[in-house]
Amino acid sequence: MTITLQDIRKASELICSQVAHTPCSYSRKLSEMMGAEVILKFENLQFVGAFKERGALVKLLSLTPEQRQKGVIAMSAGNHAQAVAYQAQRLGIPAAIVMPHFTPNAKVERTRSFGAEVILHGEILDETFGLAQQIAQERQLCIVPPYDDEKIITGQGTIALEMLAAYPDLEVLVVPVGGGGLISGNAIAAKSVQPNIKIIGVQTARFPSMLQALEGKPTTCGGSTIADGIAIKAPGKLTLPIVQKLVDKILLVDEGDIEESVRLLLELEKTVVEGAGAVGLAALLVHRQLFAGRKVGVILSGGNIDLLTLSSIIQRSLVRSGRLARLCVQIRDVPGALSEVTRCIGDVGGNIVELHHQRAFTSLPLQLAEVEFVLQTRGLLHLQQIIDTLIDRGFQSSLKCGV
Repeated sequence: MTITLQDIRKASELICSQVAHTPCSYSRKLSEMMGAEVILKFENLQFVGAFKERGALVKLLSLTPEQRQKGVIAMSAGNHAQAVAYQAQRLGIPAAIVMPHFTPNAKVERTRSFGAEVILHGEILDETFGLAQQIAQERQLCIVPPYDDEKIITGQGTIALEMLAAYPDLEVLVVPVGGGGLISGNAIAAKSVQPNIKIIGVQTARFPSMLQALEGKPTTCGGSTIADGIAIKAPGKLTLPIVQKLVDKILLVDEGDIEESVRLLLELEKTVVEGAGAVGLAALLVHRQLFAGRKVGVILSGGNIDLLTLSSIIQRSLVRSGRLARLCVQIRDVPGALSEVTRCIGDVGGNIVELHHQRAFTSLPLQLAEVEFVLQTRGLLHLQQIIDTLIDRGFQSSLKCGV
């Protein structure tokens, strides 16, 4: 391992006036909920919405004048693309970014807005990387890798320096893990400053490539994930040995836990975090006993989440908490019956968002009808109160789907 604390300190001095020194603060609400002292590092507040600016800038500043003149190329479907494009524009370096065809249009256009040449190619990142290498050779461009590069790793490690400067008594640092650039740099920095600190990596259960590599197992990843920023099928050749040496544990979290963490950060901290950026908090949610009573730093690595995805997360969370529910109620198919049941729901404070009165598509007797209500409630206890009240007044009621 050739990266040292001194290298990371130099990188910090190099970029300190060119990237945001993002807030690092104690979360009272999350600390009470988790039974630990939770310190959040808001890398989602970088200009491009993610920590990737740090490593990209260190790499670009290391180029020779000749390399700068010829330009750079990067391969990415998201945050790395925007970071390279933005910092290259600032430094006057021509940049080309190869992105897969499935990349959301908003990310493509934002990358273009920073002056980069965007090339759409391939359905998967492996195909994209192949074209990037070919173009780099043909045009003599310098490749800016997303994670497997010493300069990139050094830049990402500046986050831990800022966190430990603000909270020198941190006992645990929780870091999202994809290819390993973020956790490698921060593990080097944190362990060098405070040897007793524990470094915990977090991956989505659908893409556990780093954990599998550490265990000597073949990497088996697949399926879609909300944490697309860390959906990497193989760790880096430089990062894997660093993780093996310095990282104490890799935890896995499921999709539902990540969704809940995005929702919690939005509701409690008033901050928007993407799936990959929320896995650290998800680890605290799932493994509370591991962190109980300890001072834990959590890196919120990015905030570039699609608005439709965020909307779906909020809706699904409301359903799980019982604050949004579908309720089926049987009523007599006679005038006034519908107003009677809606009045009953209103009496106990349920808010009817929509309803569907069903006569034909039901197996109920001809004299009965089924009404499906979508309700807003105060939570599971209130929802049960509504159901109990309907049953007490003679209306057979059931949830359309579980919560």
